[in-house]
Formats: sequence, structure tokens, C-alpha cells
Amino acid sequence: MARDLTRRERLRIPRQAMTERPPGARSVNFEEVNLGYTAAEAIAEAERCLLCARPTCMDGCPVGIDIREFVRLTAEARFSEAADVIKRDNFLPAICGRVCPQEDQCEGACVLTKKYTPVAIGHLERFVSDYDRDHPRDTATAAVAKTGKRVAIVGSGPAGLSCAADLVRAGHDVTVFEALHELGGVLVYGIPEFRLPKEIVRAEVEQLAELGVRFETNAVIGMTETIDELLDDAGFDAVFLGVGAGLPRFLGVPGENLIGVYSANEFLTRVNLMRAYAAGAETPLLDLYQKSVAVFGGGNTAMDAVRTARRLGAAPATILYRRTEAEMPARAEEVAHAKAEGIEFATLVAPIELIGNEDGWLIGVRLQRMELGEPDESGRRRPEPLPGDEFEAAIDVAVVAIGNAPNPLIRKTAPDIEHTKWGTVVADPETGRTGKVGVFAGGDIVTGGATVILAMGAGRRAAASIDDYLTTGVWQLESEAAVPSK
Repeated sequence: MARDLTRRERLRIPRQAMTERPPGARSVNFEEVNLGYTAAEAIAEAERCLLCARPTCMDGCPVGIDIREFVRLTAEARFSEAADVIKRDNFLPAICGRVCPQEDQCEGACVLTKKYTPVAIGHLERFVSDYDRDHPRDTATAAVAKTGKRVAIVGSGPAGLSCAADLVRAGHDVTVFEALHELGGVLVYGIPEFRLPKEIVRAEVEQLAELGVRFETNAVIGMTETIDELLDDAGFDAVFLGVGAGLPRFLGVPGENLIGVYSANEFLTRVNLMRAYAAGAETPLLDLYQKSVAVFGGGNTAMDAVRTARRLGAAPATILYRRTEAEMPARAEEVAHAKAEGIEFATLVAPIELIGNEDGWLIGVRLQRMELGEPDESGRRRPEPLPGDEFEAAIDVAVVAIGNAPNPLIRKTAPDIEHTKWGTVVADPETGRTGKVGVFAGGDIVTGGATVILAMGAGRRAAASIDDYLTTGVWQLESEAAVPSK
């Protein structure tokens, strides 16, 4: 039974901290760091919500979850019903509750941020979704009338999965093509186990399979089949491109071909997907025990890489970043976790050369000290070199985590799909429609590297547009008159 609390009583409830594994214990294994709320903690946190008549938190949610309602139900200990509310708009809540930057989105828009701390919406989403998974129930829903339309989704990352969820619930026949041998895209190859256990991803993918979504792994669209072949030969009525941005960017300095230099993509994929740390692994990493590992970058991927290196025995494991900590795009929680685990931070430094020995092995890095100048297009102050202020540091392994670009495979095999000079697909941001009839795109392949929840929002918007196209048979871009479908 929910308590009837006044506004003042709600404001007096402190934000509930989430229990974590102790830093010394967690930094030597890959077990999940955050342990989640108890039911009592979740209820107490949900009771902090003021149940605003106009919930501004929803404005900050890229997928439009009815946050007020799911939090209200949580406060009443109606956890399964709260999960149902979330799943109306987000079919991957256990994932989002763990890795989405709520502080910049829903929680950042909470009215309590003005004088208090915001409601821990992400922690509550995680609790409710975990509760729902741990308490199976009959969730049979009314059968959806089949439309007879078929949609191919290329990529099983967050954009593709969210698009698939909405389309299958609209009655369309959906097949997801994944290039790798395991489903989840960046959720499985890019995010470490200690932040997002793979069993969570598998469980949420399995829910989509139960709804009727078909999955094909080891299917590299552009090689096994082209987009034209999906549309013309395989009989699909529409194609959604959600292939992400998995091509690593490098530093562009001498020495990047030395032994011991990894891209963050390769480093994390070997560990997360191929278990390179295990004895007898087919794709091993260099032994990092007591080795000096430097990770270049300041985003979440850099934090994932350096914390992974620490767990593999690196000492020291260091972040090297060309701006200050205040400009780091990584989540504050990830930075705090890294520091607690013994990660060292060196800021206002930029690599100008990776140094090797006569056998081609990395042994050091030459660094340039930086200072902050005027803001650049990102709004952050631009790092500028301090002339003549250079120095060398000994390192054994380097991981480059400075961003990604789209894989050029789609561009090479579908030349009639327009791309930007950065290699991203040109698509309407609201509908996902490309310049090719029947082809939609969303997520990192359109925006470049962004967050899981933003990719999911793009997938949902594209799904609505695909459904409209399949229902009406009309293809229209803002800049052109409507044309009939094929």
C-alpha cells in the first residue's frame, strides 16, 4: 500500500545510493560493479518523486517512457506493472538502466535538480526490469494481425533492436541480420561485463525472439547479400540500417603500427566477445600483468578500456587526455569508478609519437603538453599545444579510444545511398528515410558515435516511419513530392 506523502515529506527523503562492489575486490574481476536496489530502496527512491502534473523528466527521455507512471507504480510496490509501462516505449530497460547517461537526459530534466538531487530514474528502471526478469509471469498479449509486410534490419545493436521491437508489435515480419556470431552489437562487443553483463543482453534479445523477430548471425550485409538483393531478391519491403559506427579512428602519429598498440574496438571486442583473457583463447591479448597501459581518450569507451586493462593486471593503467577532466565526455559515474579502482589520470597531454624498439615493440610515447583555448564546435575549450613543452613516458601497451567512424562496406556496396563526408548515411533525423526508396537508417551510422538511448530513439522513430510507409505505400522526403512505393 502506497504511503500518502506530502510534498515536504517527499523532499526530506534522501536519494538512495546504489550498493557497489568494493573497489579492491571488483578491480581484479569482471563481475558487475553496481549491485542494484533492494525493493525497500526502490520504493523509498520512487517516493521522492513529486508526481509533477507536467513531468519534465519525460522531455529528456529519447524514447518517451512514461516516467511519472512507472515511478508511481514502483512507489506502490507494483513492480511488474511498472515494467509493463516501461516496455511500452523501451524494450531494453535492463540495458538502459545500466548504461544510459540519465544525468544528461531524464534525470537532468527532473525538477528536483533545481534545489535537490534528481530522482534516480535510471536506478529505478534497472530495478524494475531486473525484478520483472527474476519474476516470470504470463505476459501473453492479444495476437497482432499480420500485415504480410517484411522488414530487414541490418545490425542487432540498440537502434536495430528497438526498431525490431516496434515493427514486430505492429504486425510486420521482421528479420535482423547481424555480422558477428553473437547478437547485441555494441552492447556485447563494446561494453564490458562489469558494466553490462552479457546475460542481460541475451535475456532482452530473447524477449524479441519470443515476439517473433527472426535473427540471422554471421550475416555481413554488403558481402553475403547487398541491400538491393534484400529488396529485390529476398522479398523484403523495407530495410533499416542500424549498423553503428565500428571503424576505429586513430591518432595519426608515427608508431601506431607498433606491436602493443590497439584500437579500443579491437581491445574491447577481444575481451568482451572473445574472452581473450581466458586461458587458451583463440584471439589472445598481450599479457598485461604489471605492464604499463596507456589509454588515449576521455569518453566512456576510454573508461571501459582502461578499467578492463586494470582487471587484466595492468599497473599502472592510465588515461591520457588532451583536455582537462571537466571536459571529459565520459559519465561522471564511470570516471568515479575508474578512480576508485586505481586508474591514473594525466590530462592536458597529447601524443605526438609512439616509440618502439628495434624489434617493433612499443616501449614509450612522446607527449605534448596542452592548454585550453577558445571553445570549439562541441562547446568545449579547444586544446592547444604549449610550444616546446614535450616529454617522453615509458609504456608497454597503448589503447586508442578517440572515437569511431562508420564501416565503409555499406557505402561501397550501395553507392545510391547518400553519405556525408564523414562516411555517415544521410537520413532524415525524424523519419530515418534515406534518399533510396524503402531504405531507412538510424543510430550511429547516421549521427556518428553517440549513446545507446539516442540510437534506440532513432530506431523507434524509424520504425514509426517504416510502418507508415508499409501501410500507405507512399514514400516522401521533406524536399520532394510523394512518390508511390515500388
